[in-house]
Amino acid sequence: MLDLNILTQALGDLEEDQVIELLKEFAATNPSENEALEAVAACQRGMAIVGDLFENGEYFIGDLIFAGEFLTEAINVLKPSLGSGATKVMGTILLGTVQGDLHDIGKNIFKSMSEAAGYEVIDMGIDVKVEIFVTKAKEIKPQIIGMSGVLTLAIESMKETVDALKAVGVESKIIIGGNPVTKESCAYVGADAFTTNAAEGIKICQGWE
Repeated sequence: MLDLNILTQALGDLEEDQVIELLKEFAATNPSENEALEAVAACQRGMAIVGDLFENGEYFIGDLIFAGEFLTEAINVLKPSLGSGATKVMGTILLGTVQGDLHDIGKNIFKSMSEAAGYEVIDMGIDVKVEIFVTKAKEIKPQIIGMSGVLTLAIESMKETVDALKAVGVESKIIIGGNPVTKESCAYVGADAFTTNAAEGIKICQGWE
């Protein structure tokens, strides 16, 4: 029988080989969908450990990227046991780097960690024009809209985008992230929350449920 605590800790320790071996052995026992979902939840708790260690400075950006990638690999091992229901979707996040900014590392880490936490993420990429954010938000009605930017000019683009979204009645929660983002700029932009690291951003999103 799979020890969920060992699985959680192994993922938190970034022991990829151990995690995949544990899950392959588990999958070979033909587990029920509920048992497979418990294993996914254990993996997600491991991802939370990774996030905490990153916040504490013990893990770095590369560790977050690696953890997100191999968590996806871990869930793929379990997919045959998860049936058509797959994992419970926590909600939809519409994500993009705002107009005028071409940086995507932070956005991509946030995307990986959001998906690992059970969110469906619609990633529009980089240099996303205001009208694209608005059109897509009206189309899919996401619970959360995430805007990323590294350049200081991104703050103005974020404000323009938030103003445009509110003007057409979009009611999604809005979180902004990136190096230039502060409490003051969050208030200026009109977003609901801000973050400078992906792990904290996931916690904020989970708190909105």
